[in-house]
Amino acid sequence: MSIQKATLKDYETLSELFDLYRVFYEQKSNPEGARDFIKERLNNEESVAFIALDENDPIGFVQLYPSFSSVSMKRTWVLNDLYVKEKARGKGFGEKLLKKTITFAEGTGAIGVSLETGKDNLTAQRLYERVGFKRETNYFYDFSIG
Repeated sequence: MSIQKATLKDYETLSELFDLYRVFYEQKSNPEGARDFIKERLNNEESVAFIALDENDPIGFVQLYPSFSSVSMKRTWVLNDLYVKEKARGKGFGEKLLKKTITFAEGTGAIGVSLETGKDNLTAQRLYERVGFKRETNYFYDFSIG
């Protein structure tokens, strides 16, 4: 098991995982759209992604977006996407990706990492809590347009 930071040369591999992630969240498969989206994020340095490999088989990824806290005047990261292929779940890949995320965020001087997950995604919630994430209940934070 290894975790590597995705570069532009990894966009095809990452986009395949990203498309599977979207399908998991009940979106229609769109390989071309996934390739374009991932390539643009990496090309413009708008996100940071890590790919989990089992030997040389890409089995999961995490994607982070930069943000900032005005109050602390420091960087934060938004963990927007975490996915592990079904065949590899329960083997520690998700936890390794999260720990890599935390190490990366600390290395950038960030004050934290935030994420959202569905209320019914209890498996993910247990994983997040196991590595140190805490449930937030004090703030309003959701507004959807369209």
